[in-house]
Amino acid sequence: MPWMLALGLVAGTSLFQACLKEQSNVAGSENPVLAARRDRDRTFKLSPQSPIPAADRARFHGLDYFPLNPDLQFWAKLIRYPAPERIRMATNTGEVREGLRYGYFEFRAEGKVCRLQVYRLDDNENPGQPSLFIPFRDATTGQETYGAGRYLDLLENTSGIYDLDFNQAYNPSCAYGGDFSCPTPPEENRLLIPIRAGEKKYPLARSH
Repeated sequence: MPWMLALGLVAGTSLFQACLKEQSNVAGSENPVLAARRDRDRTFKLSPQSPIPAADRARFHGLDYFPLNPDLQFWAKLIRYPAPERIRMATNTGEVREGLRYGYFEFRAEGKVCRLQVYRLDDNENPGQPSLFIPFRDATTGQETYGAGRYLDLLENTSGIYDLDFNQAYNPSCAYGGDFSCPTPPEENRLLIPIRAGEKKYPLARSH
């Protein structure tokens, strides 16, 4: 699912998906999420399309992540809306992204039933592989995690059952600096509980 507009949006998604694809070449004994993190860090440091500012790359040694938390991985059914509503999603730069409010996931965490809306944006970079976009904020936002929220992406499937794994939650490219335009998680996707899984704040953010 796209995570930035224009160059940042397309390049960022490609990098994220490339990191996940590289897992298939890793020995089966290695946890796939940890493998994806390692590949993501390497790509962010070395790729010309990296969202890490060029001035930071020499001292960039990887992103910060929460330890793996199996309690924040769910096999969840996507509840599809019979008639998905058209939406306009704001970005940090004031631009607008258009798409569909496609459905929602419900899951239980911290003893509470939580719901997250799922979107399909019109500018999906792979039209032949529809992506589901789940931007969210939680009780860690602005403290332990990036202040504008984080994202999850899922490739749409025909079963309707998904691996909703917050250990794969990642920051938009605007978290690292630079002139990226990133969708802002709508208020309806604000969770009142902490989601201590996935990516934390960018460790070099204080330099910007």
